[in-house]
This record gives sequence, structure tokens and C-alpha cells, in this order.
Amino acid sequence: MKRNRLGLLTLAVVSALIAVPVANAAEDTATKTMGAIERSEAKRATALLDRAADYLQKNGPEKSFAAFNDPKGAFVNGAYYVFAVGTDGFMHANGGSMIGLVGKNQIDLRDAAGKPLIADLLMQAKQNPSGAIEYRWLNRVSNHVENKVSLYRKVGNTIVCVGYYTPRASVEEAQDLLDKAVALLKKSDANTAFTAFNNPQGGFTHNDQYVFVIGIDDGKYRASGASPQLTGMDVRGLRDAAGKALVDEMIVLAKQKGSGSVDYVWRNPVTNAVEKKHSLIQRVDNLLVGVGYYTK
Repeated sequence: MKRNRLGLLTLAVVSALIAVPVANAAEDTATKTMGAIERSEAKRATALLDRAADYLQKNGPEKSFAAFNDPKGAFVNGAYYVFAVGTDGFMHANGGSMIGLVGKNQIDLRDAAGKPLIADLLMQAKQNPSGAIEYRWLNRVSNHVENKVSLYRKVGNTIVCVGYYTPRASVEEAQDLLDKAVALLKKSDANTAFTAFNNPQGGFTHNDQYVFVIGIDDGKYRASGASPQLTGMDVRGLRDAAGKALVDEMIVLAKQKGSGSVDYVWRNPVTNAVEKKHSLIQRVDNLLVGVGYYTK
């Protein structure tokens, strides 16, 4: 009976998670529904890369680089822009930021996490004439450093690239949101905090990030930003897709150490795919507060 109950519990939670739209779904159902955000971003980046590579082939380097560098031209659209690097590392064009980048060899350029961005790009392009690289970069639209994927294509001696920012949060962003949630829980009454955590417009859900709160003594959800309807459900014994009893592990960690991280596999509410998840948790009285981030 106990095994059946846990099986039904897992099925109920997973079914509820699949049925829940992402927090910002009402804003634009065409691009904000689950599983659509990253695909939509990649599609737009691919379309711009296709146009840029075709333009370079037809018009040659000089005219093309001028067009790519024009901030008001056809190859710059908000967070989407073209940058072009020679196989020697020389930056010929960058629609996102000409100042300090264009007209110089950028072989030693690193991303916000210290990754050798251009060196890695050149190495990868040498092996594969088209592909993608991942790194951390400043989004000039949001003014935040975010995860970015740049699609590239080699055209002659030039590597043409177009990037898009992914909805995946970083560990730093998860920690910031956790700190914010804990602060609210400590300074306000619990019900006010739970309501804010469950509210898509409450400031505690964004893309693939959300806050969840579980009672340490009874194992019941007090809040879950990705699926508020789970509030009140006892999730002790809940297992992930790999069979890990993730909530039990969180409760033990909260009791023994007060804070920490638990790794498991879980559905990403943005990509709608089961991915590796790492939840940072912190104990507040008889509650554990958590915020997770996903990695591919």
C-alpha cells in the first residue's frame, strides 16, 4: 500500500507539473508557453545567421562588415546581432558593441565566467564549419550577465555568429532569489510570503526559476511557484525520474546542516524537458525554502 501511495503521489506531482504553464504565459502564448522559449530564440538567431552568411557570400567582407556593425541596420535587432571573427581571431564586426572589440585581435577575449570565448570558437570552427558555443555574456537589453548560446557558420576565412540568451538561471541567480525569499519570510507573516511565492506576478518566478517551501515536520508544500495547486500536498517519499527521494534528502539536509544543495533530475517548466536540477535550500524555523537552477 505504501509503495502504491508513493507511486500515485509521484504521478500526481508530475501530472500537475506538466499541466502548469510558465509564469509569463499570459504575456505571449506564441513564444512563452512551456518548451517554446528557447526554441523560439534559437529559431530567430538561426534566421539572422542565415541572412548574414548569405549577405557575406554575395556582397563580400567590406560591405558586409559595415552592415553588421551598423547599430540601426538590418542585422541588429535588440539582443540579436551579428558578430564576425576572422580565423586568426580578428574581430571584424560586432553589432552588439563595436567599441573596444571591433578592429582588434580578440583571441584572448574571455566571457564573464573567464571562459576563453574566441579561442574556443576558433578551435571548434576548425573542426566543424558550423555549430554552437555556450558562454556567459552581458545582455544589453536586460543589463544582466546571462547564459548565451551563439550559433556560428564559417564563410571563407570569416566565422559569422549570432547569439541568443537562454532562459536558464545560474547558481548565482538562484542564490539571489533564495536570499530574497528567506528575507521576505523572516520579515512578514508566513501566509503573505507563501502567497507571494505562489503568485506568478509576485516577483518570485522568472523563466525557469521559482521558490518552493516545504514543512520540515510534515513534508507538505506551503508554496511552489511552478505549481501552486500542489500546496498542502505531503511530498515525502517523492522521487525524481532517476528514483532519488529528493524531498526526504532536502529535509534531512535542512535538519542536519540548515542549508545546502540537493542534485536531482526534474522537469524544467520553460523547456518542458527533464533536466539536471540543483536546488539550494535553507531552513527557516520549521520550513525549508528552496530555489533551483537547471543544467543540460
